[in-house]
Amino acid sequence: MDESSMPSPSVTAPGPPTPPVPLAALLAREELGLRRIAGPADADLLWVHTSEMADPYPYLLGGELLLTAGVLLTDPDRYVARLVEAGAAALGFGVRPVHESVPEALVEACDRHGLPLLEVPPETPFTTIARAVWRLMAEARHRELRRVTRAQQALATAAARPDPVPAVLHQLAAHLDGRALLLTATGEELHTAGRGPSPETAAALVRLAGLVTRDRPGAPASATDTDAAGGTHLSAYALGGGEGLALALATGRREPGDHTVAGIAVVLLSLLTAPHQGADAADRSAALVRLLLGAPPAEVAPLLDGTGAGPKTGDTPRPVVHARREEGTRWTVVHARRTDGTRADPLTAGALGASLGSPLVDAGQEGGAVRVLLPGAVREPGGAVREPQGAVGEPGKAVREPQGAVRETGNAVRETPALAPHPGWTLGASSPTPLSDLAAADLRAARALAHAEATRTPLTVDSPVTGLAALIPPEQAAAHARALLAPLTRPLADTLRCWLSLHGSWDRTAVALAVHRNTVRQRIRRCGELLGMDLDDMDVRAELWFALRRE
Repeated sequence: MDESSMPSPSVTAPGPPTPPVPLAALLAREELGLRRIAGPADADLLWVHTSEMADPYPYLLGGELLLTAGVLLTDPDRYVARLVEAGAAALGFGVRPVHESVPEALVEACDRHGLPLLEVPPETPFTTIARAVWRLMAEARHRELRRVTRAQQALATAAARPDPVPAVLHQLAAHLDGRALLLTATGEELHTAGRGPSPETAAALVRLAGLVTRDRPGAPASATDTDAAGGTHLSAYALGGGEGLALALATGRREPGDHTVAGIAVVLLSLLTAPHQGADAADRSAALVRLLLGAPPAEVAPLLDGTGAGPKTGDTPRPVVHARREEGTRWTVVHARRTDGTRADPLTAGALGASLGSPLVDAGQEGGAVRVLLPGAVREPGGAVREPQGAVGEPGKAVREPQGAVRETGNAVRETPALAPHPGWTLGASSPTPLSDLAAADLRAARALAHAEATRTPLTVDSPVTGLAALIPPEQAAAHARALLAPLTRPLADTLRCWLSLHGSWDRTAVALAVHRNTVRQRIRRCGELLGMDLDDMDVRAELWFALRRE
């Protein structure tokens, strides 16, 4: 009669698979008195099984430490051969009362077939061995759960960073002690982390990732392999979102919880890369942003005909604007730059756009700046929402709503969410602007970003003209500004505006304009000469500031 001394493998608690118990760990338990007398020293035990059958092969699943007293042992060589064929990990032979010692023929058979053979002393019950294996397995499982938990916490923290995709890959590579790559369907590397594999291993990893990223029915969600040359374990996982992206891993060893850690990373990366539109759609989105911000059609033509820069993922373009925007809708232009000075890749820029609530992102600006367009209605003081023409109610009338509420109309008016600082980013934003004035708003957002960087503040918002200045008709104010500032070239006017906005600080103006402070001094002195004004006079500064704001 066979009795398993371990629970069925199908009845397990949720979590990573239970790690196997090394045979050396069991032999190290001195209270058991076990002694290896034949076979190799290395073996992994998955569970313990006791059997006194002449051929226990039909009842073995593989990985067992089989315990027997040899009641029906008649042909040791065939007995051991059948155990090896069944995948048994080791054999424990109990001496007395059936056999006074381990039969020599059994020792020779285990050495011949490469099966570890343990001598079990008479004072050690088989149930004690099973209990010891179970305890070792529980301890290993607890260690593995702690490792997976630490990895999960590290991955979640990385996903909240300003550069979430590279940060997640870095943590994944560190916890698995290997190489992590984010690949497109064509095998192009978008991001990598960890030590680099050999060229042969890298090529095998790309081929394996191709199995899960192919656009065909029935493609597997994951695939694994082992590099025959270097013994490196390879894994590939398809990311959700229909972007054709895959996570590829190359590790020197494969622990039981590695698949669970990789699964956590797959979920996070699928969420983080979901805003990514792929090359064609991203180019069209960037073209739309640039056209709205005043770029000539000839400049954006390469993006629209498929010759624009960017990784090619083979994605089907999808529309980025689904609702018709009327003239009354206000738009906010946001310029952003990484605080560490690095250039934002399309995935990171897309994640920023998603956090700001807009798919209209352009990450192709010189200087590493990212531009985001935020469409929506504008909440006025007192909780009024200015709806566009054609909305339910009287045209152009401000509809009073409770604080925080948004009126849902036939044109799906949406309030522009309040901007807030984003860790790892420096932001400059325009005030809400009509569609016809987006080019000017783009310029104001760029100036706001320069001001934020010069003052080391995470967010600067260009404020609209209010107070006394707002009482003068815009046309008259603009005419006065053009006449007053006519002697100045564009670089001089920009320098004067920046210098006045920073309260005459030479150093901060130099930082904002990325020039030497002496250059700032020379330009401001030249402005004073051309205008024939004393720029140290507060009245003069106020008039010039008024003109520059209306320019």
